[in-house]
Parts: sequence; structure tokens; C-alpha cells
Amino acid sequence: MNKKDPSIALSILIPVYNSENTIGSLVEGLIRDLGPLYKLEVVLVNDNSADRSEEACVALFEKYRETVRFYSLSKNVGEHNGVMAGLNKVTGDYVVIMDDDFQNPISEVVKLVDKALDGEYDVVYSYYDKKKHSLFRNWGSWFHNKVAGLMLHKPAGLYLSSFKVLNKFLVREIIKYQAPFPYIDGLVLQTTDKIGTVRVEHGERREGRSGYTIKKLVSLWLNMFTNFSVLPLRISIFLGLIFASVGLLLGIYTAIEKLLSPDIPVGFASLFVSISIFGGIQLVMLGMVGEYIGRIFLSLNKKPQYTIRKAYEAHE
Repeated sequence: MNKKDPSIALSILIPVYNSENTIGSLVEGLIRDLGPLYKLEVVLVNDNSADRSEEACVALFEKYRETVRFYSLSKNVGEHNGVMAGLNKVTGDYVVIMDDDFQNPISEVVKLVDKALDGEYDVVYSYYDKKKHSLFRNWGSWFHNKVAGLMLHKPAGLYLSSFKVLNKFLVREIIKYQAPFPYIDGLVLQTTDKIGTVRVEHGERREGRSGYTIKKLVSLWLNMFTNFSVLPLRISIFLGLIFASVGLLLGIYTAIEKLLSPDIPVGFASLFVSISIFGGIQLVMLGMVGEYIGRIFLSLNKKPQYTIRKAYEAHE
């Protein structure tokens, strides 16, 4: 049952990317349906969209100055960096992060907030009986959650949905992170174990297609691997020990074989395969170490998470 409490300050944070045809009706629906229930604020962050999303967001600000705040980023930085930009600007007691394409129905926002209030959770994630994403996106989500369970010690059964609600305490802790490669769910799991879940509906995308490409998914996984876990480095040590042991055993076997049968010629194929395998593994591990070092270098040089070109805020 929906809890009507106008004293609760609720921020809706929407990272906007190429959604000129949906963002207007989404924000108007949020204000119409949730405005009477909460002290509402809608924060829009345009991640340098290629369409006319900027103009649509400015129009919403002009129409709903008391409710809408809009921030335009100077370059495309990705969803998690865009969310960090918004989290640094929200003022609500609770912050709902949702997509700009109506796949998170407006009616389900109240479920998240009610669950957060009932259980005194720091974060409440949504989950779906059936997702209406593409096969590629569903596979990517499945793989992402499996890896998160391994790398981040994610609780079993928890689905790391982008549609979630955070309380003010958790938002304050998350925005303390200043490195250039944020991963919101990693920061959440590092900060709290007061995590709730609630089942919601998942709608069809009304316009366009998902902004997640293979390149962006790989970038997200690298953020998870190298920013929030040293497990890849430990795996490289483990693999190095295994292959060094295998190489030692093969060397001993070859020496014994040569002593017992001096006329056996040295095999070019086995030598080539061995060099290829060991050389490839060495390059992979060096690349992994280089990824860690490169991110440290960029962090020390204070690469920004995002840069806000324009801010539209009503003067209080």
C-alpha cells in the first residue's frame, strides 16, 4: 500500500542519453503521480546525448522550476559517472535512480520507497520476474552479476539492478569516492550490508535501443575488476605458479626422455605451442598489471569523473 507522506524528501535521479522522445512524458508522469505523495525533486543529468535531449531537459526545467534540476555534461562519460554527477547534486532523504526509457514504470517507484521505509535499509534493489531487454543485454546482466558475486562478494541471489533507491547516508558515503572510474554497485557493497530487494515490473523500451554496447560492458567489467578487487592479480599469481610447475615437470620429463632415448629429436611443434601458451599468459598478466597501474596514474593525475558544462537550478 502506498504511503503518502509529503514530509519525505524524494529525489528521482535520471541519467539521460538519447531520450528526447521519452524524457518529457516520463518527468511529467513522475510529477503528476509522485508529486502529491512526497516532497519531490527530479534531477536530470544529460550524458552529452547526440539527439535533442538537451533541449527537452531545458524545457522541463523551464516548465517545472520548483521540481526539476538539470545538469548537462561536457562529454559522454557513461552511466555510472553520470549517476555520480547527479548524486553530488541531489538533496532528498531518499534517492531513486531510474532509466529514461520507461522500462522502470513510474508506479514501481513507490514500491522501492515503501520497502526502504519499512525495513530501514540503506539501499533497496529492484528485481524482475521477466526482463524485457534484448538477449545480448540479458546475457550481459547475467554475466555481470556472476562476476560481481565473485569479485565483490555480492550476496547470493541479489540482482544488481540500475533501478534502486538509496538513503541519504549511503549517498553521502558514495560521493566521497573521487577516483575517475566509479562503479555505483561496488561502492554500495563496500559501504553497507543493509540491502533490501523488491519485485517490480519491467516494461518494454518505448523508443530507440539500449546504449550499452560491448565496449561499454567491457569498460564496466574492467571498473569492477580493477577498482574494487585485487582478485585478478591473485589469479595471475596462481596461474603463474601452475604454469611454472607444469613447465618444470615438462623440463624434467624431457631431460629424462633424452637420457633414455638420445636419438629422439626435439619437437618443434611442442616447443612452438609451449612458447605461445606461456607467452600469451605472460602478456595477459602484464596487461592486467598495466591496467591497474594506468588507473592509478589517471587517479593521481586527478582525471575528473565528469564535467558539468551547464547547470539549471532554480534560485532559492
